[in-house]
Amino acid sequence: MTVEWNPASVVGPAAPRLRSNPDGTLATRTAYWIAAVTLFAVGWRLAVSEGGPSTVLTAMLVCAATGAAVALATRRLLVAVAIMAAQVMLVSIASWVKLKYMNMVLHAYDLAFYLTSWTTLTFLWDSYRLQMLGVMLAVALAIAGCTAAYRMDPVRISRRTAALALAGAIIGASLTVHVAGERRHSQFEYEGMYLSSFYRSWWETMETAWRGQLIEAAPSVNGPALRPAESCTTTEKPPHVILIHHESVVPPSILPKLAYDRRLDPFFRSDNGRDYGLRVETYGGASVLTEFSVLTGLSTYSFGGMRLFVQRLMAGKIKETLPQVLSQCGYRNVMFYPMLKSFTSADKFFGGVGINEIFDLKRQGAKRVDERDRFYYGNAMNEIGQHLIGQHLAGSSKPIFAFIETQATHWPYDQAFEPKIEVPGGGPGTHPEMHEYLRRLWLAKLDYDHLRSELARRFPNEKFLIVRYGDHHPMATRVLLGYKDGTEAEDVLLDRKSIGFLTFFAVNGVNFVPRTYDSPAILDVPYLSTVLLEAAGLPLTDAYKARQRLKAICEGQKYDCPRREQVLTFHRQLLDAGLVSAR
Repeated sequence: MTVEWNPASVVGPAAPRLRSNPDGTLATRTAYWIAAVTLFAVGWRLAVSEGGPSTVLTAMLVCAATGAAVALATRRLLVAVAIMAAQVMLVSIASWVKLKYMNMVLHAYDLAFYLTSWTTLTFLWDSYRLQMLGVMLAVALAIAGCTAAYRMDPVRISRRTAALALAGAIIGASLTVHVAGERRHSQFEYEGMYLSSFYRSWWETMETAWRGQLIEAAPSVNGPALRPAESCTTTEKPPHVILIHHESVVPPSILPKLAYDRRLDPFFRSDNGRDYGLRVETYGGASVLTEFSVLTGLSTYSFGGMRLFVQRLMAGKIKETLPQVLSQCGYRNVMFYPMLKSFTSADKFFGGVGINEIFDLKRQGAKRVDERDRFYYGNAMNEIGQHLIGQHLAGSSKPIFAFIETQATHWPYDQAFEPKIEVPGGGPGTHPEMHEYLRRLWLAKLDYDHLRSELARRFPNEKFLIVRYGDHHPMATRVLLGYKDGTEAEDVLLDRKSIGFLTFFAVNGVNFVPRTYDSPAILDVPYLSTVLLEAAGLPLTDAYKARQRLKAICEGQKYDCPRREQVLTFHRQLLDAGLVSAR
């Protein structure tokens, strides 16, 4: 007797087949099965890649809103699921590509920034042709898949059900965005959370579209226009200018009840005997925000939600920046940067504001990113020496502008920096991180004292103006501000008037007495470039004269100036004069 073998009797029920109807549509059961598997895959993708519960739920609810909106329009289940899945795929691919090659993930503003400019599209095609072709292929596959789903979808959803689902998803997404709070300032710079980052960027993009430009400005101005500078004439040889960006440096004197060696205080003092506070616009990180304000004279707050990446959006769009003004006055601009110049596309921003010579980590021969300050100062002095030799041979006397960024006082503070060097730390009971931070401040003081003495010794016939500032608080202060150990910088939420945004600036001279400059006890960071030009005795352009006037009438405040209409009028003047292009 012959027995026929039935595989189903051995392995159990077979998986559902892709059964179809005579009209070419799938069987209803098959359509539900495909939808369920796709939704599970999308949900799993979001759960493992979109951060914490609030951002995961935000991404899921926005995806659900997309699907519900499609179902409301088409009544088709598979089409709604297919478009939702295609959205997740395309945003993830585009974000990954953009992060890899431009150091920033996809943002809603990209749709306006790239797709409405033929010049920008041409640049993308010329510079990233293979990547563009890959994205285009993904779009083509998504369109093909959604088209097939439309033709084969047998399931119809009532519009009432779709409308209720859409309303619920929108309300839920709004609530989760509120719970998630402020987006981390570095979120657009690291891998993951592609969907939630993109979705949450829509609000600030709509805010920008409503304003009509990236920066806040008055709708119109009645009065004289700002004239772009055409020349810079000085009555005497100006001083060389050294601008020092002290990473994570704040005066310990501003922190109540902190015990430390008071001999550290003169490090923060200007030559006129005064201690000046500098109010910055970030805590514990995002030095790029302070760099932007110092070099451009603009507040990042004036860019609304777009402020987190103003360096990228505004690269090459601002004229009469501090380096450009100095260049017009005959300066050669150089920068000593502790990271690779490609870090967060920094070279594009610095080049756009007028610093084309960047001595980065590699060019300086650094063995690590947190070399002692003395290392960067030494490289700067060597380049100043080479510059002066070159100028002497050329029969010229072109001054130099050196922008130096330090790194030794950067976190983490769980290991001793230069442990063999004995310097004071904190008093009894000082938190270990703060103790280590105070040690590093002492090292910074020793290295800066060395810089001043070496400049005087090596270049006795040259005049130097040195302007220094702290870019933001170190993470070590979060405990003193009422937060627990381990709190991330982005989770330290402070009022703009908090001491958590207060650092310092100082104006010093070597073989040079700084010219008279005006500043209140606390100065907002966008005015620092004006103070530098005043202290150097250089002529001010119309734009900097306007900043000087604002500094006086706003008593050193910029974004929070009581006469806010004056600030908005100034921004409109910059736009009308072509000094800022904010679209």
